[in-house]
This record gives sequence, C-alpha cells and structure tokens, in this order.
Amino acid sequence: MVRRIRCWVMLLALLLVTAPADARARNVIVLMCDGTGATHTTVARWYKGGPLAMDQMYVGRVRTWGAESLITDSAPAATAFATGHKASDKAIGVMPWSVAMPGVPAVTEETKARPVASVLEAAKLAGKATGIVVTSNVQHASPAAYSSHWPDRNDYNEIGEQQLYLGMDVIFGGGSRYLIPVEKGGKREDGEDLMEEARRLGYRVVSDRSGMMSVSSGRVLGLFAPDDLSYEFDRPVLTPSQPSLAEMTSKAIEILSKDPDGFFLFVEGSKIDWASHANDPVGVVSDVLAFDDAVLVALDFARRSGDTAVLVFSDHGNGGMSLGSKVTDASYSKLPLNALVEPLRRAKLTGEGVERLLGDQRTPMRIREVVASNYGITDLTDDEVKAIAQAKKGRMNYVLGPILSRRSPIGWTTNGHTGEDLFINYYGLKEPLKTIENTDIARICAREMGVNLDEATSRLFVDAFAVFGSMGASVRLDKSDPNNQVLVVERGRVRAEIPLSKSTMRLGGRVVSTGGLSVLSPITGKVYVPQRAVEVFKAAM
Repeated sequence: MVRRIRCWVMLLALLLVTAPADARARNVIVLMCDGTGATHTTVARWYKGGPLAMDQMYVGRVRTWGAESLITDSAPAATAFATGHKASDKAIGVMPWSVAMPGVPAVTEETKARPVASVLEAAKLAGKATGIVVTSNVQHASPAAYSSHWPDRNDYNEIGEQQLYLGMDVIFGGGSRYLIPVEKGGKREDGEDLMEEARRLGYRVVSDRSGMMSVSSGRVLGLFAPDDLSYEFDRPVLTPSQPSLAEMTSKAIEILSKDPDGFFLFVEGSKIDWASHANDPVGVVSDVLAFDDAVLVALDFARRSGDTAVLVFSDHGNGGMSLGSKVTDASYSKLPLNALVEPLRRAKLTGEGVERLLGDQRTPMRIREVVASNYGITDLTDDEVKAIAQAKKGRMNYVLGPILSRRSPIGWTTNGHTGEDLFINYYGLKEPLKTIENTDIARICAREMGVNLDEATSRLFVDAFAVFGSMGASVRLDKSDPNNQVLVVERGRVRAEIPLSKSTMRLGGRVVSTGGLSVLSPITGKVYVPQRAVEVFKAAM
C-alpha cells in the first residue's frame, strides 16, 4: 500500500511539472550569470558551505554556440536568448550578416542585419512592465540585447540612447557616463544630456542605494557608478553607497509587480565574467554568491506569486576554470576541502578591490602588507611583488588572480570564453527542459508570457524606405548632424521627421509617439521604424 501511494504521489508530481504547454506565467524573471560554468558554481558552493538557491530549481542543459563560432561572444549569445536568433560576432539585437556555423539560416537581403524584437520588447507591446538589473554598465552586451539594436556592442553611447527611449520601467546598474555629454564630464559627443532627458521622460533618477530604496513606484533610472559596479566582496568596504544585486532585484520586482498585466525582468551577475577573464577566483566566488542571493529573491517572489516563471543560466563559459589542475596531478584523490576554501576565505577583497586600496602607493612593503591583510597571501615572491607593482590600471585582478590560483587546486586554461554546454535552472515552467539551444530561451519566455516574437518584430521594425516609398512618399536620411540623424518622409504637404534611436516623430508641428525605436542598420544602410509611425503618416496624408 505504501509503495502504491508513493507511486501515485510521484505520478502526480510529474503531471504537475508537465502541465499543458499553453499555460501562461504572468511574470517572467530571467537571471543570467555571465561567463559562469559548472566549476564556478561548484567552487562557490564549497566556499559557502551549503546549498545555493539555484540548487532548489529544476535543471536542463543549454548549448551556447553562435552564428559565426563554436565559442560565442556575449553579444551574439545575449541576442540569441533575448530574440531567438543566432547572431554575428559583437551584434546586439540584430540578425546575422555572416554565418559560418551549420544550423543557422542563410543570410538574405531581407534578413541581413535586420533588427529583431526581444522578449522584453514583446512584453512591452503586451502591456507588461519591463526592467533590467545588472552589475556592469547597463549598456553592456547582455542588457543591451534586450533593449537595443546595433551591430557593435561597444558603442555604449548609441545603445544608451536606444535604451532610454525604449521606455523600460526600471533600469538599475552602472554606466551614467554614457548618458552625460563630454562637456559635463561624460562620454557623449552628440551634445545630448540623456540624464536630463530621462527626467523629462518621467523617470525618477537615483544614484545611490538610499535613493533607490526610497522609490516604490513609477519609472526609475538608477545608475550607481559612472561605469560598472563593484564586486560584492569590495562593495561594503569601498563603495557602500552602491546597492547589492539582490537589493536591486528586490526593488525592481517590488516596482514592476504593481503592473496588473505582469512584468518581464532581466537580471545579470555581470562581473563573474570579468573575474573569469582575469582568472581571479575570489572575484568569481564574490559575484556567484551575490548572483545567487538575487536568485533567492526571485524564487521567493515566484513562490509567493504563484504565476511567475524564473530562468537561471549562463551565456557561455569563461576561463576554462577547473577544480583540479597540474598542481593536483598526483594528489587529486586525497584533496582536502581546506585546500580549496582556505586560500579563498583569507581574501577580504577581490583583485580589483586591492588595486583601489593600493592606489599609487606600490612600494614592496606596502604591497606585501595590503595583499596579506586583504587578499590573504603572506608569502609573495619578489617576482610576484614586482608584477603587482607593474600592473596596469584596471588589470590588478589579472595579476593577483593567477597568484592565488597557484596556491589552490583551481586551474584555468584561457583568459577568454569557452564553448561547452551549460546548465539552465528553472522554476515555474509547465514542462521540463532537456538540452536546448540558447535561442530556445527567448521562445520559452515568449511562450510563458503569451507573446509572439515574429509578430513583435513585424510591428516594431518596418523597412522605412520600402514602405514609405510604396506610398508615393520621398524618403531621405538627413545626416547634417551625424550624431543625430533624422529620417525625413514627405508626400505633398505632409512631412514627418523621425529621429533615429528614439521613439518619437514630428508631424505637422506636433510630436507623436511611435511606440518603438526607429533604428538604422549601418551594415545595410536601411532604416527600420515601428508600424505605428507608418500608420500615423498614412492617416495624415
């Protein structure tokens, strides 16, 4: 009898997990740990001394390759899981213009570098609240793929402008310098002060933790650093005014969940990837654990709400991080836990934090003192001290990370990305995941929210020269201000001016919302505008 009861319980549980695929989640939260492989989470778990929040979730497997390579850059990876399309190297939110891998549709004149809708944009069209939360600058590759469309991930000024005019409800992270003109100490060369423009567009702009915590509703732009935020180990000591990733996630959910139509939220633990590039295991542990705290926030909300799907995954591996190295060739079968955790637990700051603490005072005595008390290494060699003294600005973790790794069983194979399959953890889906493509993640999110990515692309990105030309209108691109180009459409007495990378058009002396971004494709020279812009112009003819 007991065995029969157990069988019925297991069958019921299976049926609940594999409920009909057309069931919907009102909210979707995507949490992405950049550059994180299985070793990263394994080491972080041992360091913590207990299970991670993501251990409570179901697990599948995701393939990570891009349109041009076995090993993907963050930009095409993010484009894949944000839009459902494999992309070219460095591309953000656009179809590929070059394909070198099997299984990717061939490039055509119609699809070449064409912008495609992200699940965040599709959620906006469905009336849902939307947001991004990151520890990098918000213009970085992964958040950019959800909120902009451009062939070069490094053009933060362009991406930042598109993100602002997209009109997300919550934007938390770093990167204020890319919204501020050069004359005011920023990086923008187009003369636009997008921080002031954000206020005009109805955003409450905050710059520290206390400001963020005081906001409970409405649109909010929280940029807590000129560029990236601190690693979590460094934050309480060196930048205590910055919020943690978990705090930003909690505040974003609080604000977004007030929308009766639900919400879509993207959260990224950005600098796990940066630490991996540097082969800095302390930075990895620091921000894997910070990311996992954010996962717990999302999971707790999902359990309370009962209508929220949560996806947790990485875009690619990085560093070839291993638990076991040439140091352990002869001893791996008798490797004690302390050999791993003790060197890590002695470190109070990451390599980046040590660099800030050292400043320009890099005498051998001060280096030994600061590294011993803050990075836990008391036996630096003279060569290591010299390497630390000569470390270039922003590269200290590239020096200290390997120094610590050599005193542990942690190994690294590269300072670049790796192409292995990775885990995907999930909660609230109505069917189990097996091995999926990174493009499937976008489709899963769209399915859960009941939105259609192809329809969203058709509504948001119409070939302007073709459609307005078919209406008998003249169409030209005014490049008199190269940094602020405007599409000019005229027929008879009707004239429309559509500024690129914005979501408005000027028609007959009035400014009209287009409901989406107007985007130039530098690869093809085509301009894409929302269908609403076409309809407004047609009605005025």
